[in-house]
Parts: sequence; C-alpha cells; structure tokens
Amino acid sequence: MANLADFPDTELLAAVKRCESCPDLPLGPRPILQWDTSARILIAGQAPGSRTHAKGIPFDDLSGDRLRDWLGVDREAFYDPNAFAIVPMAFCYPGTGKGGDLPPPPICAATWRRPLLSRLSNVQLTIILGQYAATWHGDGARRSVTESVAMWRQTLPKLVVLPHPSPRNRRWLAQNPWFEGELLDVLRVRVAEILASR
Repeated sequence: MANLADFPDTELLAAVKRCESCPDLPLGPRPILQWDTSARILIAGQAPGSRTHAKGIPFDDLSGDRLRDWLGVDREAFYDPNAFAIVPMAFCYPGTGKGGDLPPPPICAATWRRPLLSRLSNVQLTIILGQYAATWHGDGARRSVTESVAMWRQTLPKLVVLPHPSPRNRRWLAQNPWFEGELLDVLRVRVAEILASR
C-alpha cells in the first residue's frame, strides 16, 4: 500500500471507503465513517452494528438518538462533517458473538486511524464511546468504562469517555445517576461552546 500520509484528504477518505481488508466479515466490507479535516468534535466509537451497516449512516438508530440527546444537538448539527468527525475503532460491522457484537478488528485501527486523526487539527473535544476506544485513546492504564467515565472532571474540556449509548445500557445509567445528573450538563455546555465558535 502507498504511504497514506502522502494521500490528499479526499483520496484518503476514498481509500478508507474502498477498503476490503476484511473480506470474511459476515455482511461483507462496508466502511462507515464521517470525516472532514475541519471537524471540531471527534466521536471515537467501537464499530458499526448491523443496522448501521444496512443504512450506511453512523448512529442512525436509537443509540444515535440517545447520543444526540446527551450532546444536546439535533440531527442536522450531528451530521455536519465540519462539526463532527465520527471515526470508530473499526469501520465495518464485525459480526455477533455470544455477548453481542464482536470486538472491532484491530487491522482497521492499525491501518487507518493515525492517518485520519493526524489531519483533524481543529478538534477541540474528543468523545470516546466504550472500552476499545477508551483503551486506544487512553494513557495505557487499564480501567473499566465506569472508571474512565468517572474521570470526566479531569479530562474535560478536551476529552470525555461515555458509556455506549445503546438502550441496553439502561442498568448502567440507573446505577450511575451522576452521569445524567452532573456530567451531561457540563458536556452539553462544552459542545454548544464549540459549535457556536465555528
């Protein structure tokens, strides 16, 4: 493969969308992301689910509705690539195992993540969803998602870890009322400040 650092922005994005490094995926390759070098907020998630694979639009589901509510933004703002970059740990649906979706295949992050993120020079806030993204973006310490989320006072205004916004996380939200009662108010203000400064 050619040196990705030499690719112009549009060619890099096109190369990601053509990627077929994992031909054995259960639904086949279909890279899904939202990326523009002018983005101010980076959302770093896990990998698309089967519904996202079918639609080809990140977070166009109940998880996305909850995430937009957490951020205090509507669909128009969320799907503006000049505002939000959505760059998960893997861009294709990895399939399902016993406990839910399989982990993101590491080849995706190893191939594409640094070339894409290195060009996001305007990012003022990184929003991390879930354990795999938290580990990749973290300081090397092994923490649970709850421990990482609870560090929000130390990591904001530049970074915040959130639980996955899946409806299946209702129990986590009930067990951690400080998340909705304290963190989200601060996060919404931060997101609004960034979007207003464009």
